[in-house]
Amino acid sequence: MTRESRSLQAVLFDLDGTLLDTAPDMVGALNDLRAEQSLAPVDYAMARAHVSHGAFGLVDVAFGRLDAAERQRLRDRFLEIYAARVATATTLFEGMETVLNQVEADGLAWGVVTNKPGNLTEPLLAALGLLSRCACVVSGDTVAQRKPHPEPLLHAMRQIDAGSGSSNAAQLMYVGDADRDIRAGKAAGMITVAATYGYIPADDDPLQWHADHIIEHPPQLLDILRDIARRIGPHSKQR
Repeated sequence: MTRESRSLQAVLFDLDGTLLDTAPDMVGALNDLRAEQSLAPVDYAMARAHVSHGAFGLVDVAFGRLDAAERQRLRDRFLEIYAARVATATTLFEGMETVLNQVEADGLAWGVVTNKPGNLTEPLLAALGLLSRCACVVSGDTVAQRKPHPEPLLHAMRQIDAGSGSSNAAQLMYVGDADRDIRAGKAAGMITVAATYGYIPADDDPLQWHADHIIEHPPQLLDILRDIARRIGPHSKQR
């Protein structure tokens, strides 16, 4: 039995670069930090490509090689600045609202699995009116392991099961814009989708992640869901 021969129960999304375009606020916070150090702004496109690598990744792009203590100090200060503007310019990616509306209309659960800390993830989702719509939210500090370990995704599945009955990983789809997302999804046994519209450095090749599917725009996810539905028939609506 193939992974897609079972009824699909839920779609899980990475946050930065997959569900939400957080780059305007994250790069903005990074440039505020550079301004505090009397440095010029970083190139937006260059920094945007590294947003999925988190706070340390952005600090490395903006400040280069640092000793451990200074790197940690700048990362902590970056997070302070970012927390104050976490939802100022962040939006759903174009077409993603249509995707979420259709997923909900089809009776599928959806949720977020991210390495972003919970004290940033939940306020951001709440500010955009998304937190109450999520069947689960697993942040970078929710469980002991972070992606690419599969535990965050398996924890999300357990959260969804608590409200909808029994399922297994093969009935869940994970969408992400980084190799670690696809590695985590595959290790968890889920259907994987690589989002190439996300934050991907020029030297990274999404084809090498070997995801089950690749999308260049969020609405293409609906084509994949429709194709799966045609091949396996109506999904179970036991929620």
